[in-house]
Amino acid sequence: MTAHLFPDFDEHIVQTQNAEIFVRKGGAGPALILLHGFPQTHVCWHKIVPALKDHFTLILPDLRGYGRSSCPPTDDGHSPYSKRAMARDIVDVADYFDSPEFFLTGHDRGGRVAYRLALDHPARVKRLAVLDIVPTHTMWHEFTTDLAMATYHWLFLAQPFPFPENMIESSGSAFIDHTIASWTRNKDLSDFHPDALADYRGYLSRPDYIHANCEDYRAGQTCDLAIDEKDFDASRKILCPLLALWGDDGLAEKSNSTLEVWKMWAKNVRGHELDCGHFLAEEKPDKTAQALLDFFRE
Repeated sequence: MTAHLFPDFDEHIVQTQNAEIFVRKGGAGPALILLHGFPQTHVCWHKIVPALKDHFTLILPDLRGYGRSSCPPTDDGHSPYSKRAMARDIVDVADYFDSPEFFLTGHDRGGRVAYRLALDHPARVKRLAVLDIVPTHTMWHEFTTDLAMATYHWLFLAQPFPFPENMIESSGSAFIDHTIASWTRNKDLSDFHPDALADYRGYLSRPDYIHANCEDYRAGQTCDLAIDEKDFDASRKILCPLLALWGDDGLAEKSNSTLEVWKMWAKNVRGHELDCGHFLAEEKPDKTAQALLDFFRE
């Protein structure tokens, strides 16, 4: 259904420590790994791939519990769905493709995996771009009214099993369509390719993936937050240059100053807003691709 959106890309299944990660790979040049968010898959990058593939070898994974990757068993602490565990998957993916160093971009949940990877494996990441997020520590400690209303799903999906799972299973497509549309500037689905939407709806129609996505958010409220708190208290910083991009009608914009927040977490920070909602790569693909090209080719 989506291979035509990625002409000349190969498909791979990479066995990591305890997951199978689906990856599309194509292009030429230094490695650039792009990580999607919720409720999406690697397909979210299809509009910016044409501008990037002549400059980079693009590695597009589905995170564990998303898309065509596997859903490892969870535990009471939700650690298999921590961003630390997901980051280890991406390191294994990079090793599979013989990429000891790489550029890294993450949107939404993928942005959380990306900055965790940069903190845990600093020698691997040459440059990092985070799209429309602020750190998990900031989200939980500085919820504003606007942010809480826009990101109600953080509280809903983190509720104990099986409440959110049952609710989503009863009306999965309606939940996904509402969620995506509500985070765009236009408050509709007009910026999304029908086959991309079908991909997003398809994986999240399966109970095991619904449960995995809820575990992702439960991990966010527990082990991810605890890890962030430890790093924040120790004043650990991301060492590589960091680019923050966000929509002026996105989710990060509803927190306190996005750029100032990231300066608390990284030593070399720049960034700016784009005229869009949350989904930069699909709402404003040309501007997003150009910002990434300018940053990673510097």
